[in-house]
Amino acid sequence: MIVKIYPENPNEKQIARVAEALVNDGVIIYPTDSVYAFGCSLRSARALERLRQIKGKKASRLAVVFNDLSHIADFARVDNAAFKLLKRNTPGPVTFILPALSKVPDKVLGNRKTIGVRIPDNTIATALVRELGSPLVTTSVKDDDEVVEYTTDPELIDERWGHAVELVIDGGYGDNEPTTLVDLTGDEPEVIRTGKGEFVW
Repeated sequence: MIVKIYPENPNEKQIARVAEALVNDGVIIYPTDSVYAFGCSLRSARALERLRQIKGKKASRLAVVFNDLSHIADFARVDNAAFKLLKRNTPGPVTFILPALSKVPDKVLGNRKTIGVRIPDNTIATALVRELGSPLVTTSVKDDDEVVEYTTDPELIDERWGHAVELVIDGGYGDNEPTTLVDLTGDEPEVIRTGKGEFVW
């Protein structure tokens, strides 16, 4: 089922409707500032399991979406240098890899001890997290080896994936370029994937 939400002024009732689906163990597809993505509540073990089943082997690439910087330190270790980089580069299409804290469910981490975090420059995504009161676990609809139209057009996304999720948010055409990926777990930041976002040192 498609739900139309305009990014310029997200409808509060529609945002609340989507958040309710997430509270009830739902998995959704929603727009970000890069590609469309699957999302579910970090608090829902059942939804996390479903998300992993939908993505299959690609489910190791899970990240966590926040609406601002205030709660990231609850889930990841953020030192002063990392915080400055996060502040400089968010919101925007950059995903940061940080050491995970114990508050992050094992179902999100898999065998890893790190977590990808990001704050999209997309009013729909951030409004959802704010309304939900919990970060969104997320993974791209698009796979790195695919450049096909269905990953940018919400109606085609719904045709392909609508049967597997509670709803698809139509927030306009998406992008085919993933986020820039920056590893902050070492002594120096390391750009391990150059994507849509420009990383500012």
